[in-house]
Amino acid sequence: MALDKQRIVTEAVALLDAEGLDGVTTRKLAARLGVQSPTLYWHFPNKAALVTAIAEAILEQQFPELEPPAPEERWHEWLIGLAGRLRQALLAHPDGARIIAVSQLSLTMAAISELAMSTLVGRGIALRQARLIVLTVLRFTVGYVLEEQAGRPDADALDGFDMAAYAAAYPTVMAGVTEYFQPGRTVDDLFRDCLEQIIHGPAAQPGPAS
Repeated sequence: MALDKQRIVTEAVALLDAEGLDGVTTRKLAARLGVQSPTLYWHFPNKAALVTAIAEAILEQQFPELEPPAPEERWHEWLIGLAGRLRQALLAHPDGARIIAVSQLSLTMAAISELAMSTLVGRGIALRQARLIVLTVLRFTVGYVLEEQAGRPDADALDGFDMAAYAAAYPTVMAGVTEYFQPGRTVDDLFRDCLEQIIHGPAAQPGPAS
């Protein structure tokens, strides 16, 4: 089978799924493809270019096309839905959020930002405020998934940790966590509720003219 960019990226995503971002090396990828490492540089000049291509492939699964909200749809709900799709795209692969965080030249992320900002501006939000809202939503989403994919501390990390002392030192933090996570409430609810705070807070404030 001829070696082309699509085949390389497909195999790179499979390697990501198997070993995480740290396992995506040109040596391992070349071995999976049955070629020598230098061959990959004909298609991708460096690892940064490869990571960007992986990012595009990950995002393509949730964003094969981008559409603005329907005329009757509130932009607030549409933007929350857009962020939710981004989160699902990142959660679908180990280190998906890290991939997006280190990929500086993703055209799909640029397209998502463009659509979101232009939608808000079209709905009467000042350009500066639209940029701040969209930037905050997208960065919050990537950061939220980064924390999700980092996982919880393992047994070794918790060895010797005094939870009772922690709870006594930070009672309001513990009370807030306990109060929020009532039976049936999940991290999905927390994600949406945080987005509500981000979007409805600034949306209620008049922005300066652009």
